[in-house]
Amino acid sequence: MKYYSIVAVWFVVLASPASANLTIEVTKGVDNAVRVAVVPFAWRGSGGLPIEVTSVIDADLTLSGRFETLPASQMLSLPNESGEVFFRDWRLLDVEYLVIGFLEPAADGLVRLKFELYNVFQQRPVIGHAIEGDVTELRDMAHHVSDAVFRELTGIEGAFSTRIMYVTSVGEPGNALFRLNIADADGHRVETVLESREPILSATWAPDGRRIAYVSFQREGRPAIYIRDLTTNTVQQVTDYRGSLNGAPAFSPDGNHLAMVLSKDGSPDIYVLNLETRRLRRITRHYAIDTEPSWTPDGEKLIFTSDRGGQPQIYMMTLANLSIERLTFEGDYNARASMLPDGSGIIMVHRREGIFHIALLEFRRGRLTVLTETSLDESPSIAPNGSMLIYATQSRGEGILAAVSIDGGVKFDLPSSEGDVREPAWSPTKRKEFEPITR
Repeated sequence: MKYYSIVAVWFVVLASPASANLTIEVTKGVDNAVRVAVVPFAWRGSGGLPIEVTSVIDADLTLSGRFETLPASQMLSLPNESGEVFFRDWRLLDVEYLVIGFLEPAADGLVRLKFELYNVFQQRPVIGHAIEGDVTELRDMAHHVSDAVFRELTGIEGAFSTRIMYVTSVGEPGNALFRLNIADADGHRVETVLESREPILSATWAPDGRRIAYVSFQREGRPAIYIRDLTTNTVQQVTDYRGSLNGAPAFSPDGNHLAMVLSKDGSPDIYVLNLETRRLRRITRHYAIDTEPSWTPDGEKLIFTSDRGGQPQIYMMTLANLSIERLTFEGDYNARASMLPDGSGIIMVHRREGIFHIALLEFRRGRLTVLTETSLDESPSIAPNGSMLIYATQSRGEGILAAVSIDGGVKFDLPSSEGDVREPAWSPTKRKEFEPITR
């Protein structure tokens, strides 16, 4: 009975009714946010453009919680090129940085976007370049500008061009339609990649951002692990072990291996599948429940949850010799851990005073910090820049997604307009890369 009760908590986290659109609501920003003005970009072509790139850039910077942007209605001038910038106008408005630019038609039906970032008080340009893209890529181009500005002003790689994956369901429990969705990091451009009358669980990204793995249930009611190629929309079933658990897939950093949890040989243990040779290797052998594997950035170790000590705690295994080290000792429940990209710590679900929160354990200091203040927080996923994490939580009786910075200084919610959203996963790569143009 112990096996089934814990599995119900760790694996069968069903999504609830949800919508196709997410919005972002900043609930906490940094003190003394940097004041930035994003001047409306001019369009130097005929007709209009389907996307207002300036509003996307402005929203990105504002919703990061680190910047305070100036409304266009308060601007004293609207420059689009360097010769039109009068720094005194912006000093009067107490603006620290200025973003200007324009768009124009380019060859082969493309659109060229040129932007510049200025330090107002030093009266000098900081960065600036041009990029080109199809008119359908205007939102990607705007996110590119936001990433460049964010990187320059914070020293942290921007994550506005990344995507998030999450599970929703529509309908009453027992008769719901489950959807696996992918959206931009700001909640726009939602795409449904899978619909099923059976639950969809543990969706995760491959390092190249082109493949995903997830757990779904077959007609017989048993779970199986699948890999979907997002570029070709082809699906491959990875496991088919009858009467057993098949769950918690996790791609290795090189994308060539898939860690997973199987119970085909008895109790739930962790296995690693070589995706090229199809060789399956059993990693743990214990009568306790070993689950929720994730890889260290170097691909040499696995972090996992186990109740082998009597309560769910986080352990780390070195794959070369299968040696195991316990990582968490504070609290009676720690689970769903992932290591930060720089290897300095792990984020996880931590229970404190009976309430589930998201916490950070720093290895060097040995300090555990609770990052969230809501209840029933679960499924944390780290942004590729390592500065933010997204997770599932409850708000006003509904399941929503929320995000918090690693230092706890910035928090925002991503509520759905129609219902609950569960099991987020932040993509490891950008949706679109643009090469700067020098000509």
